[in-house]
Amino acid sequence: MSGMKRRELLTRAAFAGAGLVAGDVLAGAPAAAATRVAEAGCPPPFGSVTVKPGDPRYQSFLRGHNTRFTGRPDQVTVAGSAEQVAEALGRLVAAGRRVAVRSGGHCMEDFTASSDIKELIDLSQLRNVYFDASRTAFAVEPGALVAATQGTLFKGWGVMIPSAGCAEVGLGGHILGGGYNFYSRMHGLAVDHLYAVEVVVVGADGEPRTILATCEAGDPNRDLWWAHTGGGGGNFGVVTRYWFRTPGATSTDPSRLLPRAGNQKVRTVAWSWDALSPAAFTTLLRNYCRWFEANSAPGAKESQIWATFSASHRVAGTINLMAGVEDSVEGGEALLDRLFADVTAGAGVKAASDVRYDLPWLDWDNWYRDAPGRQKNKTADLRKSYTDEQFATIYRYLNDDSVSDPAVQVNLAALGGKINSVAAGATAAVHRDSILRVYFTAGFWKTPAEDAARMGWVQRLYRDVYRATGGVPVPDAVNAGAYINYPDTDLADPEWNSSQTPWHTLYYGANYARLQQVKKRYDPRGVFRHALSVRPA
Repeated sequence: MSGMKRRELLTRAAFAGAGLVAGDVLAGAPAAAATRVAEAGCPPPFGSVTVKPGDPRYQSFLRGHNTRFTGRPDQVTVAGSAEQVAEALGRLVAAGRRVAVRSGGHCMEDFTASSDIKELIDLSQLRNVYFDASRTAFAVEPGALVAATQGTLFKGWGVMIPSAGCAEVGLGGHILGGGYNFYSRMHGLAVDHLYAVEVVVVGADGEPRTILATCEAGDPNRDLWWAHTGGGGGNFGVVTRYWFRTPGATSTDPSRLLPRAGNQKVRTVAWSWDALSPAAFTTLLRNYCRWFEANSAPGAKESQIWATFSASHRVAGTINLMAGVEDSVEGGEALLDRLFADVTAGAGVKAASDVRYDLPWLDWDNWYRDAPGRQKNKTADLRKSYTDEQFATIYRYLNDDSVSDPAVQVNLAALGGKINSVAAGATAAVHRDSILRVYFTAGFWKTPAEDAARMGWVQRLYRDVYRATGGVPVPDAVNAGAYINYPDTDLADPEWNSSQTPWHTLYYGANYARLQQVKKRYDPRGVFRHALSVRPA
């Protein structure tokens, strides 16, 4: 299968301290911040580097992955340690400067590139991934990118974190929203394996301090750890390190502390738009949704199957279902075939292609890559299938000639399984009874001249799919809200959200009140804020 074909199939799939003990706080004014000394044979940390307008490096920091937004900060601080982050924060807060923090730059809104942000702290050079024997856990810095992190974990120990499938997402922001990928049905969310987090926060006195917060029951900062298990980025402080270890793992062998990374048996089937009637389209998608309604219980054998259904715009030529199972699963291929048989039952449409292949864990095809571009994206979680009327709406929009891009699509990625074995309040990631995550995208485009058509298309599609609930997926028997790692400011705009349900209910549900308390305690000055940030209690 060609790389381009695989790229089309994966397009917009909804899948980024040694010396401290639990509860430790490293306090101190910025002027007294310690300088980390390199150990023998090891290089010192990167930075701190300050980049201002006029410096040839400056332009490289202005835009993130969504190029609709271009910041214009007075300066950028490239930090290489928690101490450097604390020094920068102390200086900027004392000067009353609006600050934002970026690791990988994949934020879908302008949270790190709005015009009122005067100072940007860049964490891209904090990218180490290593086993920390002092904590019996894997340490990952926020600038580490998904593919590189998974490569290190796998090559070194044969393990993985169930985090994003997009190769160049920074772990810094991705983990904060919960983190998931194809294999989360088997292994849970990324934050289900988060043991501890190192965060630089700013107190009421304006002084930064570095806190280690763990999941341990007796940790006085446990609420800060909890807030970082799905509370979203840009809310509580600056994460400078994560530690990962699967709950209940007691071995001192690093290869037994996180899920093992397995090779996959994959099957992809494509159906030509030329052969798809509205009824056939609806039948395929309805069957797909209902299969996951019936086969997403924690512990069910079928929860070892992952899948993503890419309903691309008609100009792409086909819609595609890709699904897989680890090659070690007994009877795995039979489970896979049952999924495809159930999805196609009664559709009366012949596949345009049907391909099976083996996919090693570190194969390049495991990781989605895309170039930066202008974009607008939306998400929604499902507890049950859409109605036929909603499928008809999706069909109509995917045949709309006002947009023409193969990357325009509605993607339905499988959730459930191990994800849903965790109580909704055990982590800040509240969506613990969803079966599917739906991703709506207007694709990628280059010029502002296309903004109105592209954005209007996806905004109207989303509104019309959820017309019965005020234009948004208000939590009920069918809907479960939206995913904060794909933030969408439309959810806070009454023009697009007429449901009277606030945006934070869609993202956080009943967990929002606790997040507000954490915000009040650890960011009382509101240093870390954006259009969809947690507000203090």
